[in-house]
Amino acid sequence: MKTFDEITQIVSSELDKINWTKEPRGLYEPIGYVLSMGGKRIRPALALMACNLFSDDVTPAIQSALGLEVFHNFTLLHDDIMDRADVRRGRPTVHKKWNDNTAILSGDVMQIASYQLVANTPAKYLKPVLDLFSKTAAEICEGQQYDVDFENRDEVKAEEYLEMIRLKTAVLLGCALKTGAWIGGAGEEDAQNLYDFGINIGLAFQLKDDLLDVYGDEATFGKKIGGDILCNKKTFMLIHALELAKGSDAEELQKWLKISDENLSEAKIEAVTSLFNKLGVKAICEDKMQFFYTKAIANLENVTVLDNKKHELRKLADKLMSRND
Repeated sequence: MKTFDEITQIVSSELDKINWTKEPRGLYEPIGYVLSMGGKRIRPALALMACNLFSDDVTPAIQSALGLEVFHNFTLLHDDIMDRADVRRGRPTVHKKWNDNTAILSGDVMQIASYQLVANTPAKYLKPVLDLFSKTAAEICEGQQYDVDFENRDEVKAEEYLEMIRLKTAVLLGCALKTGAWIGGAGEEDAQNLYDFGINIGLAFQLKDDLLDVYGDEATFGKKIGGDILCNKKTFMLIHALELAKGSDAEELQKWLKISDENLSEAKIEAVTSLFNKLGVKAICEDKMQFFYTKAIANLENVTVLDNKKHELRKLADKLMSRND
């Protein structure tokens, strides 16, 4: 069995082989820029690790895995335009470094390239893999739309938020694992258990991201801390804060939600974080993270391969839960 580090080295090496130095440069250069930012390469790694559970040779799954990584980065590129984000992984976002039109068009080409890569899946598995990939791609768009819709709604329930992040984040992890499992020769039940593992670890992963946006270290997180607070993003913590806040706390929270003055950014982050601490929403978020993590580990335990083969996936799940970036 290959380690996570060995798998990510394969992914990085294969990604580097893709040539983005094409004409027109204004279209392809931003793609190379986005992919050169690095990132954790979790999605392609999960695909290859799932394949490796059932096959010593992960080569047949590499192209599909690369397609998932290119697709993921395409969604980030368009996400950053929609969120007006200035920084991604500690570097200027594409729409800031170039412009919106370039970011949209380069993202479109990345989506096309992702399908071209996934289309290199071995013929035996091509139809189910492409069907799952297309379903997942549509679900991610659904999740993004819910995210946008929530911005204009006064009330969002925690269950609605969890469904949004399932679609926006978790389904691609599930897709990666199921794709790799299929190509490795897994049976349907094992492939489904790995998909469910991906869904549950993805939900826990996104809740951790929400926590880090408020309580993380900007130097390691790669994004400005408090960004979600500044744009009133209805995260799991804010949803619970709005439910729990009473009297003066509720008035204080509503006051800051109405403030968008950039000169008061630091004050807003400090005040809302203080209310989060007072209302105990950090602990509520951490408890829900643990709930999904526990479900994920149960899914992994149900996969019918030797326990020592699952060690790297278990280790990765633990790492995602304890990460600071």
